[in-house]
Amino acid sequence: MRLGLLATLVLLASVNSIAVEKTALSHVKERLAGSSLPIASVAESEVPGMFQVTLTDGTLLLTDPEGIYFILGDVYQAVNNRMVNLSEQKRSDSRRDLISGLSEADMVVFSPPFPKLKSTITVFTDIDCGYCRKLHQEVPELNRLGIAVRYLAYPRAGIDSGSYDKLVSAWCAPDKKQALTAAKAGEAIPNLSCDNPVAEHFGLGDLVGVTGTPSIILEDGRLLPGYLPAERLAQQLGISGES
Repeated sequence: MRLGLLATLVLLASVNSIAVEKTALSHVKERLAGSSLPIASVAESEVPGMFQVTLTDGTLLLTDPEGIYFILGDVYQAVNNRMVNLSEQKRSDSRRDLISGLSEADMVVFSPPFPKLKSTITVFTDIDCGYCRKLHQEVPELNRLGIAVRYLAYPRAGIDSGSYDKLVSAWCAPDKKQALTAAKAGEAIPNLSCDNPVAEHFGLGDLVGVTGTPSIILEDGRLLPGYLPAERLAQQLGISGES
């Protein structure tokens, strides 16, 4: 009987704890609903007593249960004598979800035959970027290793720039892969205009944390800023140098 009573008390305590957490979360949401912050979502945080606020631009904040104090910066957790960046894990999850929702029809894709496909990288690229051109020279080797390269457009100079116009021309070409390859080799390509996703890709790049090109997004959402040769990229993906 005493054991039964103890089990009941433990269960009630657990249910009450969950109820308190839900009430606290609802309270924070209500407190922040009328704020001037561009809030996308509010959720419980791994940090006890704190709540995670995600802004529309992807910025992560921590706030107290009253929604008065805010902390900007990455949160780390000590796990087995190493520091795990919990904030970057969440950013990776967000990137993965955003990228997975895109259509390859709006990308320029260089892929090995399906039976040889081992992994896929998604690259924010600019035509007038030297390291983007260098990475593009690695595409045949990446394909040989079983890695597909999916390009998204990111004109570093902005929407009203010559780089933007070149990317639009490449995306509007009858053969996108040929046009992009020619442009990255420094060749002039026909000036074309059409309904294109370049501006949308540019906005998405800012949202997922792109600050320069090339920016490489792995399948798990991790972002690798800058150029890496094919062999080192394969290592990041856990792929050996053998085809």
